[in-house]
Amino acid sequence: MRHKAHLAGEGPAGSARALGAVLAALALVAAGCRRDEVTRAKVPKGSGGEAAMPGASMPPPGVASGPNAGVPPPPAPPASGALRWTLPKGWTEAGRSAMRYATLKVPAAGKVDVSVVVLPGPAGGELANVNRWRGQIGLAPIDEGALATARQPVRSKAGEISLYDFTSEGQVKTRMIAGLLSVDGNTWFLKMVGDSAPVGATRPEFLHFLESLRLGQAD
Repeated sequence: MRHKAHLAGEGPAGSARALGAVLAALALVAAGCRRDEVTRAKVPKGSGGEAAMPGASMPPPGVASGPNAGVPPPPAPPASGALRWTLPKGWTEAGRSAMRYATLKVPAAGKVDVSVVVLPGPAGGELANVNRWRGQIGLAPIDEGALATARQPVRSKAGEISLYDFTSEGQVKTRMIAGLLSVDGNTWFLKMVGDSAPVGATRPEFLHFLESLRLGQAD
């Protein structure tokens, strides 16, 4: 009875305070739910598998994506220091894209990709670039002695090209034939890579392409 009397003794004021406390607690719970809805909201996926945030935009044309996102292609050399070439019969040129100065299309029965890239300065050095190429087709790095043995000089009007020819191991083989040419403070990378058989069949044409290299404006 004392307990009932005590509750009754609080009167209307006590009831009002209790009701206010309940309403305040409900408001806090509702606010927490709203915050949880915002933090747990799903964000639409972009084409690259990354979250497409509001206001995000695709990189402008010519700017690399993926690991090189936001990195513009290196500046092209002036016309007097740019390489010119003569394409073998049936070859076509796709022009510049991302980090490439040119992409050449080869009429081969199989996968063959020919690219031309130019970078300022030594671009890391010959040994580092050759080992990078070897790593791309699953081969172990080599040292300076093996580099000299693997190097094949190819003469052109633009200068002497250091040519390398590597084939991957395993049942399905990839072959890479690549040349380095340093001229006018720039390093040019001329590379053909793809299925071993069509790359081997296209090797003579690729060598003629390298021998046709020259400096200057369009003929």
